Amino acid sequence: MFKNVIVKSPGKSYLNGLTTSDLGTPNYELLLEQHAAYIEALKTCGVEITHLSESEEYPDSTFVEDAAVLTPEFAMITNPGAKSRNGEKEEIEAVLKNFYTNFHYITAPGTLDGGDVLQVDKHFYVGISERTDRKGAEQFKTIVESEGYKATIVELQEFFHLKTGIAYLGNNTVVAAGEFLDHPDFVDYEKVEIPATDEYSANCIKVNDYVIIPKGFEETKRKFAERGIETIELEMSEFQKHDGGLSCLSLRF
Repeated sequence: MFKNVIVKSPGKSYLNGLTTSDLGTPNYELLLEQHAAYIEALKTCGVEITHLSESEEYPDSTFVEDAAVLTPEFAMITNPGAKSRNGEKEEIEAVLKNFYTNFHYITAPGTLDGGDVLQVDKHFYVGISERTDRKGAEQFKTIVESEGYKATIVELQEFFHLKTGIAYLGNNTVVAAGEFLDHPDFVDYEKVEIPATDEYSANCIKVNDYVIIPKGFEETKRKFAERGIETIELEMSEFQKHDGGLSCLSLRF
């Protein structure tokens, strides 16, 4: 069960943040509405919210997931792969000192984004992507194995981040899309298979008794309903325009 969640308001500089999409320029007022709805959904899930104010000097810092990886035993401060985002880790570390005493660090020249890390109980999967390199992934593996976890390094072929295309629901079940539908590293998991038309919805988050999913993906919603999983739908259009998904917007622990 998650007890705490950290979120961060997007600043106006978000409009000039990093993106690989061609979905247009975000609407800032709508962006704030969607972020507020995200926070309300998390409250429905029964967690305490730590809400950080915007940082205009870091346009992408609302995506707090990339700056840290959290477990019950330790916090890991990452080394984000985008140069413009690297300073975000300092604020996150300062906040996490209110919750943790045991810290680990990914150090240069290795890079690692939290969006490339999927935790499945005591097993981590870490993706090598445009933002996470092999040196960072190897550091991550060494650190978590020293803490009694397992780790598997996954070379991405299609997705921007590992968690762009896969999420863990508990009970040996993953949500999977694209390259993860038949990926050998995930062959032993039961899968909620997401079709190509709904691929964005593979980035969902299970928070206690609910799974939060992006709005507008009826096939995904139906698949969850068939399994008796209660979902909360959220409009994510303005975050999607900058490659962001539901998991990116919070640190859950």
